[in-house]
Amino acid sequence: MLLVMRADATDAQVAGVCAHIESLGLRAHAIPGAQRTAIGITGNHGFLELSDLEDLPGVAEAIRVSKPYKLVGREMKPESTLVQVGPVVIGGGQLVVMAGPCAVESREQIFRVAEIVHACGAQMMRGGAFKPRTSPYAFQGLGEMGLQLLAEVRERFGLQIVTEAVDLASLELVERYADMIQVGARNMQNYSLLKAVGRSRKPVLLKRGMSATLEELLMAAEYILAEGNYQVVLCERGVRTFADHTRNTLDLSIVPAVKTLSHLPIIVDPSHGTGRRDKVLPLARAAVAVGADGLMVEVHDAPDRALSDGIQSLFPAQLEQLMREVTAIAALVR
Repeated sequence: MLLVMRADATDAQVAGVCAHIESLGLRAHAIPGAQRTAIGITGNHGFLELSDLEDLPGVAEAIRVSKPYKLVGREMKPESTLVQVGPVVIGGGQLVVMAGPCAVESREQIFRVAEIVHACGAQMMRGGAFKPRTSPYAFQGLGEMGLQLLAEVRERFGLQIVTEAVDLASLELVERYADMIQVGARNMQNYSLLKAVGRSRKPVLLKRGMSATLEELLMAAEYILAEGNYQVVLCERGVRTFADHTRNTLDLSIVPAVKTLSHLPIIVDPSHGTGRRDKVLPLARAAVAVGADGLMVEVHDAPDRALSDGIQSLFPAQLEQLMREVTAIAALVR
C-alpha cells in the first residue's frame, strides 16, 4: 500500500498519517520526493480500506502496490534515489568508481594501492578485511586490523571506504570503521544479516547473488529498506551460467531493467563479473554505456603476488586507462 501526500501537506500532517498507520499495527515509511512525500505501508497481511486512508488530513491518494516489493519500486518513489557516502553521491549523474585490492594484505600493500587509486581519480576505496573463500584454507583476511588500515587510508587520502560484512559479528566492526557496508553475493539472501544491515545508519552496497533473478535482488533490497535504511546501492557482479570463457556471466541488461523498476542506483563489478583481467576494461566501458551509476574494480600493485583474486586485478596502468576511458564515455551518455 502506498499513500501519496498532497504537495502542500505539512510535516505535522505527514507525522499524523504515520502515527495513524502505526496505530493499526503496521509500519509507515515516509520518503520525501522532489514534489511530494510518499508513505509506504508494510506489514499488512489482510485488506486495508483505501477510502479510510484517503480521508486522513494531507493525503491525496491511496494506491495498492501490485509488485511483491513495495519500497524499492518506482511506484513508491518515481524519482531516482541519491545515496550519500560521505561527500560522494551515488546516483546523481556523476560516475562513481570504487577501486582497490580484493583483500587487505598488509599496511605497505594497502597504502601503495590507495596511492594508485587516489592518483587515478577514483572516489572510493574497496578492500576486504573479511574474506569468505571457497576453500577454508585460503587467506581469510586480516579482520579488524584490516579495517583499521582502511580507516587510516581514508584519513590519508580522503577515499571513502566500502568493505564487506560477512556475518552479524563482523557487521559491528564494519559499521565502526567503514563508510559503506557491502553485502556480498553469497549473503544476498542471508535475511538475518539483511535485517541487521537495514537497522544500520550506514549506506549499503548489495551485490547480486550468483544465481539470483532481478526480482530476488530487489526483494533482498526490500528487506533492508523495510527495516528503515533507504540508502542502498545495487551491484551487478555476474551470475553463474554454463559459460567457461569467464568466471561468471556479466548481465549488463539488468542495469536498464533496474532503472525501469526501481529508484535505487546500480553499479557494476566487471572484476568479479568476468574473473579475467583482460575482460575488465571492455566490460567496464560497456557498463557505463548502458547507464550504470558506478563501477567497482579490483586493482593491485603486484597482481601476480596477490593473496586473493590476482588474476582479475588490474595493473595500475590499466586502472589509469579505465578511468580515462569510462570518464569520456560517461560524459557522452549522461
